[in-house]
Amino acid sequence: MRKPDYTQILKVLKKEVPDRPTMFEFFLNAAIYDELNNGEAPIRGDNYDNNRKAMYAFKNAGYDYFTSMISQFRFHSAAKAQKASASINEGNVITCWQSYEKYEWPNPDDFGLETLEALAHDLPDGMKFIAYSLGGVLENAITLVGYDNLCMMLYDEPELARKIFDDVGSRLLRYFEMATAHDSVCAMVSNDDWGFKTQTMLSTAHMREYVFPWHKKIVAAGHKCGKPVILHSCGYRADIMEDIIEDMRFDGLHSYEDAIQPVEEAYEQYKGRIAIIGGIDVHYVCTAPHEAIAVRAKAMLERSAKTGGYALGTGNSVPEYVSKESYYAMIDVVRNMRTI
Repeated sequence: MRKPDYTQILKVLKKEVPDRPTMFEFFLNAAIYDELNNGEAPIRGDNYDNNRKAMYAFKNAGYDYFTSMISQFRFHSAAKAQKASASINEGNVITCWQSYEKYEWPNPDDFGLETLEALAHDLPDGMKFIAYSLGGVLENAITLVGYDNLCMMLYDEPELARKIFDDVGSRLLRYFEMATAHDSVCAMVSNDDWGFKTQTMLSTAHMREYVFPWHKKIVAAGHKCGKPVILHSCGYRADIMEDIIEDMRFDGLHSYEDAIQPVEEAYEQYKGRIAIIGGIDVHYVCTAPHEAIAVRAKAMLERSAKTGGYALGTGNSVPEYVSKESYYAMIDVVRNMRTI
């Protein structure tokens, strides 16, 4: 088992060659957390213990960091049906100026940091946190308004839409400013899904007017404290890649699907300009033979061995429908590798 070293993921995000093959994953799943915990973090079922369990699983899997929210800050919405997926029109609470005025906007400063601070005392040697929030600027606006409603609001009530985006964005900015203040946080993930398979969720003009300015400020807040920022965003991005790299200035980009752009193609197109994080398509990990998964993972590490700026992982995360054996087929390429 290799010793964690958070400086390796930082080298990747600086688009450098790490000292050894490096991995990134946003989330794993309960079965893997259980198996990789090795009894190091007994679970009582509360938030601290569940996070501690996942943290030790990350360490034992070979990661150099642990992804964590710094607090329970979130935007409250109406209840959604508890299913495997949910409509992006469901759960909305703001439909007009009147409902906007009644909404109780949360203040990030009102949420305690006790869990993060307790976890920081238990961080394995060499590890630090990569902080993320519960959704991003666009995702939370959609949650509050509903996707169809938001699309119409942008034309029917653009000032109301602007107020909602600004109220969401300013609070997320404050949340990430609080994250940068912790020595235990080495980087941040601004997680905000922006696209469908063939287009962005809003027009590029609306994205640039309402969404991107807040992400630009979040990235700037991280850079002010010397902490890189990863964009985790699913979906089509071809029309906004220059915004991501040159305007918002994200350090790394995460979430890839073979049906949109395979990670191999993305790496060749953007290497040296932005770190390419993860990328082995989740569907591929679910369905491909274990030998093929290992071959593809090793090929990505070989592709980036001399040019750097790459960390191995899935295209998105490791949900419960990804078998443990398929996941291990991917990461064992790194865990068993001495040299490329």
